[in-house]
Amino acid sequence: MPIVLSDVVSAVEARVLHDAAAALPFEDGAKTAGRTARAVKDNQQGKPGPETNAVLDKVKAAMLAHPVLQAVAYPKGFAGMMVTRTEGGGQYGDHVDNALMAGRRTDVSFTLFLSEPGSYDGGALTIADRVEERQFKLGQGEMVVYPSTTLHRVEPVTRGARLVVVGWITSWVRDAGQREVLFDLWQALAGAEAAGDADQVQRISKARSNLLRMWVT
Repeated sequence: MPIVLSDVVSAVEARVLHDAAAALPFEDGAKTAGRTARAVKDNQQGKPGPETNAVLDKVKAAMLAHPVLQAVAYPKGFAGMMVTRTEGGGQYGDHVDNALMAGRRTDVSFTLFLSEPGSYDGGALTIADRVEERQFKLGQGEMVVYPSTTLHRVEPVTRGARLVVVGWITSWVRDAGQREVLFDLWQALAGAEAAGDADQVQRISKARSNLLRMWVT
């Protein structure tokens, strides 16, 4: 279940991150693709180093401080993060993210859009499920979060440059269906709290906590 988060970073922070990312040195993105994905990956990624790490550290801190991201992903750690640039007809064809990165399981994937959507043509993130495909080309500073088990692609960028931060979370709750149930309960709990229904707050909180005890790995 893809979730769009519009306030992970502020508008000012998004512009600063974009400018910092645009100034990074880049290398061939195929270097970090798996054997299958390498054949369909045509983009660039920020070279490892202090400048790239500074961008990624700011994004990571903002994500860990975001309550909805916590409720969606239950982050145990980050399996990996990178800045990517796609331009000049580049794309990333249909693929599923690697199950393991640096010895960590990938459960939740995310893309933080750093470029203004009007500054480039194409470049939508297309996520497929068993019923349909959904496209995401979000505003500067907006993020889409989705299960890493999902087939997805980046459409060709035919004008301008698409700058994003992408990454993968190892979740305390490895099953996507279970995370969705917990997120529904988190939303129900917030609604009960807003309504001042103390009895419902207690019941929902109890159910959510007990499911966490059952499902956390």
